[in-house]
Amino acid sequence: MYLELKENRPHGTKAYPYDQSYIHKISHTFQFPVHWHHEFEIIYIAQGSLDISISEQLYQGTSGDIYFVNSKELHFMGSADRNVAYYTMLFPLEFISLQTDDALETELMRPLRNGILQFPHHLPNNADKENLSAILNKIISLNPCSDFPSQIRTRAFLLEFIAELKQTQNFFMENYGVSNTFQRELLAFIHGHFMESLSLTTLAGRFHLSEKYLSRYFKEHFHISFIQYLNHLRLTHAKKLLETSELSITEIALCSGFSSDSYFIRIFKKTYGISPLKYRRLP
Repeated sequence: MYLELKENRPHGTKAYPYDQSYIHKISHTFQFPVHWHHEFEIIYIAQGSLDISISEQLYQGTSGDIYFVNSKELHFMGSADRNVAYYTMLFPLEFISLQTDDALETELMRPLRNGILQFPHHLPNNADKENLSAILNKIISLNPCSDFPSQIRTRAFLLEFIAELKQTQNFFMENYGVSNTFQRELLAFIHGHFMESLSLTTLAGRFHLSEKYLSRYFKEHFHISFIQYLNHLRLTHAKKLLETSELSITEIALCSGFSSDSYFIRIFKKTYGISPLKYRRLP
């Protein structure tokens, strides 16, 4: 697994390893970069439309849709819909495993934890979406929480959610270990070198491919151009430096891989609607 692509933020805590986020009121078109994490993830769209890519399969989700990301699967989300709102729920499958040596453990929960069985990425047509959404809404209303009763109920509702899924015939699927080594190596290289002078020419030389092929590969597989992906990584890094360092705007631009501070300022303002200096002064 390529550590450069691992999402670099904690999900939940050791005391309560469940993480819930609500993404909404986004004022611009966005796309989170390709990443993976050890935790299982449920994506629940509350309103609007959301593009989701999981292991190179692209889905166009709308209000009420539910998607699943298995442990270590490469995925990303993005949307041009400014009214989109969605929840992400991340937790290790150990969080809901009773781990008693019975049939439920040996035939379902342990194979899911070990990756022998996996969740399909989206619900089949015969799934009871209304009931499943109702269960997720109960979980959402409980979290974030710190008291034991709410934590117990969260686990219970997640188990109820899986019980509903299990009623759908052949919902869980066997994992045959298919992976795209080239895609992982390509993205890992970009994540490791985006602060340098990186271009399609550099990538073409590194992977012995044509620039035209790589340009097309990005658009087909990530639904974003190479330069858009590169600028996203650089802007994310620059925002962190603006928030945590005393470096000048010019120094931040160069440390983030931009060729000049003027280009950095222009791209930053176009993306976020505010200059880097004004962003730094925000409360």
